[in-house]
Amino acid sequence: MKNLKPTAIGIWAQALILLFTAFVLGCASSAPAPDKAKAIDESVNASLTRFNADLKGADKLVRSAKGALVFPGVVQGGVIVGGEYGEGALRIGGRTVNYYSIAAASFGLQLGAQKKDIIILFMDQNALNNFQNSQGWTVGVDGNITLVTLAAGASVDTMKLNQPILGFVVGQTGLMGGISLQGSKITKLQP
Repeated sequence: MKNLKPTAIGIWAQALILLFTAFVLGCASSAPAPDKAKAIDESVNASLTRFNADLKGADKLVRSAKGALVFPGVVQGGVIVGGEYGEGALRIGGRTVNYYSIAAASFGLQLGAQKKDIIILFMDQNALNNFQNSQGWTVGVDGNITLVTLAAGASVDTMKLNQPILGFVVGQTGLMGGISLQGSKITKLQP
């Protein structure tokens, strides 16, 4: 029998899977403590400010939405096997009504890490109701999100945004290509 040595990529992939699993299981099961809730709300405010800077008229779009689900600073990383995780808040009428986590895993050719803000706007009341009444919501299974790509100098007036659920990814930093929300699991943080 040959002496098989683990490769560096294999070790990193296993470590990433274990770290991601521990993080998701540790964080996704309970509602944030008051200090953490305040920190999430402050991060959501900063994310919406960046969104408004990237898209002219974004503040008007957010106000016209029935609900805005904002995940600031979602971290994504991968070496063959990847994952992402973040926590955010659902706002209705500009006020936080609940806190949620977003998590996803992916397999395939990938290498890198990035940090991004994910903003999901429920433009239709039925779509928002379906989301709020779910026990766990998976993008592409429980609801489809139209991912809007922002061009430089884009404005709300120049876009056709007549879909029930719109998704925006802004503030992207890092070295990882491809933006998709497909298969992301959104879960309400329980008290």
